[in-house]
Amino acid sequence: MSFRLRLTVLYALILTGFFLSFGLFSYLTARQTLLSAIDTDLEDTTVQVINSAGVFSTGDITLLTFPEEMDVFQTATLFMMAIDRQGNVLARSPNLENFEGTLDQRNTSQVQPTFTTVNQSGQRLRVLTYPLILDREGGAQLIGYLQMAQLLDSYDQSMNQLGTVLGITGGVVFMFFLFLGARTTHSLLNPLAKMTRAASQISRADDLSQRLPAYARNDEIGTLTNTLNESFERLEKLFNAQRRLLADVSHELRTPLTTIRGNIDLMSHMGELEPESIDIIQDELQRMTRLVGDLLLLARADGGSIPLRRHVIELETIVLDVYRQLQPLTISSNVNLILGNITPARIQGDPDKIKQLILILVDNALKYTPTNGDVNLDLKIEDNFVFFTVQDSGIGIPDEHLPYLFDRFYRVDKARSRALGGSGLGLSIAKWVTEAHRGRITVTSEVGIGTTFTVRFPNLPEAHFAPATTEETKQRTGTHRRISLPTLRSLD
Repeated sequence: MSFRLRLTVLYALILTGFFLSFGLFSYLTARQTLLSAIDTDLEDTTVQVINSAGVFSTGDITLLTFPEEMDVFQTATLFMMAIDRQGNVLARSPNLENFEGTLDQRNTSQVQPTFTTVNQSGQRLRVLTYPLILDREGGAQLIGYLQMAQLLDSYDQSMNQLGTVLGITGGVVFMFFLFLGARTTHSLLNPLAKMTRAASQISRADDLSQRLPAYARNDEIGTLTNTLNESFERLEKLFNAQRRLLADVSHELRTPLTTIRGNIDLMSHMGELEPESIDIIQDELQRMTRLVGDLLLLARADGGSIPLRRHVIELETIVLDVYRQLQPLTISSNVNLILGNITPARIQGDPDKIKQLILILVDNALKYTPTNGDVNLDLKIEDNFVFFTVQDSGIGIPDEHLPYLFDRFYRVDKARSRALGGSGLGLSIAKWVTEAHRGRITVTSEVGIGTTFTVRFPNLPEAHFAPATTEETKQRTGTHRRISLPTLRSLD
């Protein structure tokens, strides 16, 4: 059974159940109301008869007399019978002259008025058995019972008609709700059916560029459509990134392998080891090693299997360490590596990964800054955040490349990037390290003016750490040493 059919039947059953419950309540209420009206009429008639009756008592003999003519007993639906305590008939209405026995033998021992429903000769009667009590000097004396009965033909006919109407109406209501439910569920589930067909078509065609039909509605269907379209968009980006990754990895590995093979063939042909070829092979092997290492790092990062140490890091110390490490490289390239405003700041994280992040950004800036250009390093604290900025006066990056700058193997200038030894994974690693430390990395650039990378980390307040001893500081920062900032300047 399909979901639509199940929902339709369930919808019809629930609404019909509510209707039948209301109908049953109405039926029971009507039955109780009619029966109470009959009981009230019987009680009023009984009181009227008792008030008009005569009682004659002599010793142990008690006689009852009733009016000979009472209009109420001229019909064939109301009956009266008076019996003594032993069940002997003392008097009866004219319409009971041929009736033998009592109307209700079961209630001739009660001392309170009692209503019962009995069957007499195939007919249902509502019987009121009313005790007859005579006041004497010795006290009240039960002398017999007055039984007043009324046929329930009209009552039974009315209740049967009401039950039939409710039953037929219930069936009609069920069919109506079944039809209404089918129309309603069709209109409600039709968008889902279209979405299913569209999704199946996308799956069969293996074309993630297609999207589900958009619905201008603010309900669950519209939300589901938007969510699925966003998922398809993300899947398309992931699959495209995977294809591009495989193509780029193949291309990156093919180039050094071709170089290595060419130099080996050359040495084999010459029959001797050529030092220049050996150097080229070693360079290419190092490049391949770095590439495989970076790929392995990113793969482990995607799987969440890289443990991060959590220490209190003096970020300005790591910046200074990177400055000292890269300063000699600026002499040959005539690029000015400048320390700007370096504010002491502390964050929590892995010192090695943070140093790797800073090295990537500074090294990347040095590579793309022309001769006599500047690379400025700044570290400051604003609004409980630590901001590390690397600003260069290099060639700049066009705006259309900025959204993809942190994608793996993405290069703005592919030929120049390979010539400079880049693999296209450095910024991807930098982004992962930043996000792993609850940070954020952004980039702004203007062609011909330069590029600025900004990394933001949560600042670690003073209350989160206690003053450290010299040994503890050494353990936190490794071989880093605090240097007086005013004495450091670039070598112009």
